[in-house]
Amino acid sequence: MKEESTAEQWRRIEQNEAGLARQLSPRQLAMIAIGGAIGTGLFLGSGLAVRIAGPAVIVTYALGAAIALLLMGTLAEMAVAHPTAGSFGVYAELYLSGWAGYVMRYTYWAAQVIAIGGEAVAVGVYCQWWWPAVPQWVFVVACSLALIAINASSVGNFGEVEYWFSMIKVVAILLFIALGLAIILGVAMPGRAPEVGFANLSSHGGFAPHGFAGVWMALVIVIFSFIGTEVVAVTAGEARDPSRALPRAMRTMLLRLVIFYLGSITVLVAIVPWTELQPGAGVTASPFVKVFSLVGIPAAAHVINFVVLTAALSSMNCNLYLATRMMFSLARGGHAPAELGRVSRRGTPWNALMISGAGLGLAILLAHFYPDRAYVYMFGVALFGGLFVWMMIFITHLAFRAKWAGALSSLPVRVWAFPYTTIAGAASIVAILVTTQFVDGMQLALRAGIPWLMFISVMYLINGRKATGQKVAKFGNGEQS
Repeated sequence: MKEESTAEQWRRIEQNEAGLARQLSPRQLAMIAIGGAIGTGLFLGSGLAVRIAGPAVIVTYALGAAIALLLMGTLAEMAVAHPTAGSFGVYAELYLSGWAGYVMRYTYWAAQVIAIGGEAVAVGVYCQWWWPAVPQWVFVVACSLALIAINASSVGNFGEVEYWFSMIKVVAILLFIALGLAIILGVAMPGRAPEVGFANLSSHGGFAPHGFAGVWMALVIVIFSFIGTEVVAVTAGEARDPSRALPRAMRTMLLRLVIFYLGSITVLVAIVPWTELQPGAGVTASPFVKVFSLVGIPAAAHVINFVVLTAALSSMNCNLYLATRMMFSLARGGHAPAELGRVSRRGTPWNALMISGAGLGLAILLAHFYPDRAYVYMFGVALFGGLFVWMMIFITHLAFRAKWAGALSSLPVRVWAFPYTTIAGAASIVAILVTTQFVDGMQLALRAGIPWLMFISVMYLINGRKATGQKVAKFGNGEQS
């Protein structure tokens, strides 16, 4: 049988994945990306990164932003050329191999499903902080059903809800930065401490008390804060004008993330001595609570609990969207049951949404039987999935450029200093994966991730290889249920 060309493969995949509604506007795309990236890690988990790196965690966040910038450049280039819901999984199938596309999509789907469960457990914790007599699983079930309903209605409704979820986080971060600068610069505010200045950046052992090793090891925690930005590429299949909207959304999203992350973390370590930041899951342990308390905001812990609850719901919403589109793409590619490729009259892949919600059921069980350990285990597995997919995106981009070498002028978006930036991005992710073995609590990433890759590779050899390259005739024309 004659081997398909890349152009023929793309036309087949484009036909297979038809049927989704293109309803997402540029403003929704930009906020969805922020919603996917800013989770509870910044509001609660930043204390752990600070403890590892000291004030030099500012450099760690800058490194994380640089790696994310490299990734967004490669994704923008490929997403504009091939706007599809399967996104990087489809690109890997087109430019690397059937195995790469299969493993990437299933790994990302599994990581997102686990992340949904992890955030659901967090939602239960935050709600129980207000209502301790109510079991965690009650909150998990209620929030899960609500988010499934939102995702099932239409992609436009999903985008609007996510826009406002993300807006709450953005306002909270901007308020945090503004109030923090007021404290640092000594702007008169009732109920606050005297001017702090920047002395805390060099006190208590210096700017980098644990040296560059601390700065790098903290990147294992920090990089997870940026995983989720790739959601913009997945929305390409439902964007109104992907060739214009995607590059714009990626640029504005990254600029905002750099300001939000670097601004808030600088304010944090300038105001509170890094030695006093105790990492912990409790809302009262949040560094944001300390800053809001210093400026005299009443019930600061309640404000932050509302914000982190919104952040968790936003992450759940985005992850559910991502997992659903990956499963939809797998089904349309013949790698999952064909029923999972059906779309509703509103253009929503309902069956793929239901199977992707399995992570919520897992979260309910874990919250009930292992309430203290569930989140840590789920975080480790999700971290591996995110890092593996990022690494494969960089590798795919190298192959993508090799195929497009004679037609670069037709690409609306091009990566700067190729191939050095792409190679640097891939090498950074490999180094971070290795570093997980030297950071307490992160060893589970590789220990769970490598067996998973072996398992899913065997599944490809058994089931996936025969589907690669086939056109799924039943739903190839965008038929709706």
